[in-house]
Amino acid sequence: MSADLRGVQGYFKRLLAERSPQEIEQDLMPSLEGIPPSVSRGDAPGTISSEAVDQRWQMLDVDASVRQQLFDAMTRQQMSSYSKNIENFIGTAKIPIGLAGPLRVRGLFAQEDYYVPLATTEAALVASYTRGAQAITQAGGCTAAAIWEGVTRAPVFAFNNLIEVGKFIMWASEHVETFREIAASTTRHGLLIRTRFNVEGNHIYLIFEFVTGDASGQNMVTIATDAVCRFILDQTPVQPAYWFVEGNHSGDKKASHLSFQNVRGKKVTAEVTLTREILEGHLKTNARRMLDFYRAATIGGVMSGNIGIQGHYANGMAALFIACGQDAACVAESAVGVTRFESAEEGGLYASIMLPNLILGTVGGGTGLPSQNACMDILKLAGPGNSAAFAEVCAALVLAGELSISAALSSHGFTRAHQTLAR
Repeated sequence: MSADLRGVQGYFKRLLAERSPQEIEQDLMPSLEGIPPSVSRGDAPGTISSEAVDQRWQMLDVDASVRQQLFDAMTRQQMSSYSKNIENFIGTAKIPIGLAGPLRVRGLFAQEDYYVPLATTEAALVASYTRGAQAITQAGGCTAAAIWEGVTRAPVFAFNNLIEVGKFIMWASEHVETFREIAASTTRHGLLIRTRFNVEGNHIYLIFEFVTGDASGQNMVTIATDAVCRFILDQTPVQPAYWFVEGNHSGDKKASHLSFQNVRGKKVTAEVTLTREILEGHLKTNARRMLDFYRAATIGGVMSGNIGIQGHYANGMAALFIACGQDAACVAESAVGVTRFESAEEGGLYASIMLPNLILGTVGGGTGLPSQNACMDILKLAGPGNSAAFAEVCAALVLAGELSISAALSSHGFTRAHQTLAR
């Protein structure tokens, strides 16, 4: 991104107020002097030892009170629970958790009134999602449907020329079933359901799409894909010059048009119709103002280059993911979608959201950690058989957030709420 050349004058003036150009240059040069000791793992794989934790804390030049905040008695007691989720362990972070709700969901899989735990440090967020959730509940709940799923991994193979790529495609097309069998041999829960490809010059990207049961499946599909790639390297009649298990074509932990147009994780949609009474009485706005704001915000999003159209999916989604042991980095791809408002009869408002990239699960990852498992228990969605319902609850929560923030902005209450709750 370009910057105004004249505008940097003030920046350099501040830099040079206390240091000379030579001193700044010296500060920026690499130095091998006084390199401190490396953080040592010290633990056997899949374990955490008190001795190793103590050694790491001894490396840190901090007061004992800092250690007590991160490595208190409960953390010490529970530390074995974290052994499969962290390396170089020193303690736990404590993030406040609030409840949003009740949130009534009338889904294909979720059929309850939910109190949703949200972990966040952003004041006003839980209050906003609670307001939206209560509006949905007053309307009898939102309809939600998990309609498609698939987690991709996209290895890339580089050949000497396009002719070799063609020969490889011909061979690979005859072994799709074998790829599926090899992938299945690495997991009890995953299944390779589709293999696609994309060619760029002498590069070919194989796009493997899996279903992953109740797990989010990121590691599962990586291991399965690697096994297929090893078979390819062993059997293909034309050897690639080099290859990588992921060629940045899967949309992993980033927003992408490919995932937006297809699916990555679970694709979920939710809708609700709010009456005039709910809009005016609970959300303190009306359908006309909501639609005016929606049109302006949609055009603003298009002009700024957004993928999809939405207000702030990442807000509630990140808080839900952290509370419930999901991979927080997956918010980068999950928080993409489309919000739509339309006028309804007698001054009401129809609202819907579509999420094509929900990467989440109810088993594996961080879902079994003490606090996170407790939050899943609050939702009554811990363990196998609940991932589709969890995805629908996530969609309903996102819809609640879209309604609440749009109501706040359309009624000019957005700033006041943050002045009251966030200061």
